[in-house]
Amino acid sequence: MTAAAETLQLSILKPYQSSSLRQAAWQTATTFGLYLTLVVAMYAASSLSVLLTLALAVPAGGLIVRIFMLQHDCGHGSLFRTRRVNGIVGALCSLATLTPFAYWRRLHARHHAGWNNLDGRGVPADFFSDCLTSAEYAALRPMQQRLYRLTHHPALVHLLLPPVIFILLYRVPFDTPAANRVERRSVLLLNLSLVAMFAGLMMVFGVRTVLLVHLPALMFAAIVGIWLFSVQHRFEDSQWATSETWRYDQAALHGASYLRLPRVLQWFSGNIGLHHVHHLRPGIPNYRLQACHDGCLEVTGAVTVLNLRQALRAPSYALWDEEQGHMAPFPAAPRR
Repeated sequence: MTAAAETLQLSILKPYQSSSLRQAAWQTATTFGLYLTLVVAMYAASSLSVLLTLALAVPAGGLIVRIFMLQHDCGHGSLFRTRRVNGIVGALCSLATLTPFAYWRRLHARHHAGWNNLDGRGVPADFFSDCLTSAEYAALRPMQQRLYRLTHHPALVHLLLPPVIFILLYRVPFDTPAANRVERRSVLLLNLSLVAMFAGLMMVFGVRTVLLVHLPALMFAAIVGIWLFSVQHRFEDSQWATSETWRYDQAALHGASYLRLPRVLQWFSGNIGLHHVHHLRPGIPNYRLQACHDGCLEVTGAVTVLNLRQALRAPSYALWDEEQGHMAPFPAAPRR
């Protein structure tokens, strides 16, 4: 397909790239309203039952994921119509997600510049969707292979690292140039806001109660959020290409998936499962992604569809097999 044909094809999606103040305001108000209601319920339950408080952490964590998706849309300038409102709401979301808005926005923009491009690997923000090729892995020395398998083990990547990243790593602008004062200020201001917020809560409720209410929900949200991001780019039929052959539309349709979730999980995840549409047109707000997919099947119908069971198996696909043209798991370790 020529560049002109690609542009014409993507123009079919353009009518969906418009923000609705009513829908954006409703999403923001209801999501934050439900989250704050659950937090209040968890504080009330903390003096009655630890198990009940932990049980409420699951839907609270799900709402943090949804808040992150609102922040994600604000980063793309798509949730609301104006940059100013998107910036204000995005910064507000960061108080729940612990993710500095301006800092993360740049990291995510790098992802959109060339996801699933073999020549663009090594971006720290894309660690969870990055991979070696089977040939590159085979060329490693045995000790290097063991180290790579260890650092990419699903238990580490999907369970241990996500809370560390959101709770600790995002407290420092680890790869932000010193001259980028906006990003560094976003990290500093968020940290100061979090210290003030949690210090105030601890003075009122105590350290143990605050940790019980907030830490499990944050950890759950981080794990789910990283898993969502990873499986939508690194699944068995995911396609990778070199810069020479990489094309925006093909990377969106075959280097991203349509994760078809049950309706309630699609709501909690802010429709991000329609990831192919998001990559085709990042300016489409989450509340128009489903309508765009359904209304533009001549374009979107070519995507790989994953169900929940397939998505849960996706983390095992760790290498890009260039000969077979699909993702593959690690080869079995040789017997001694």
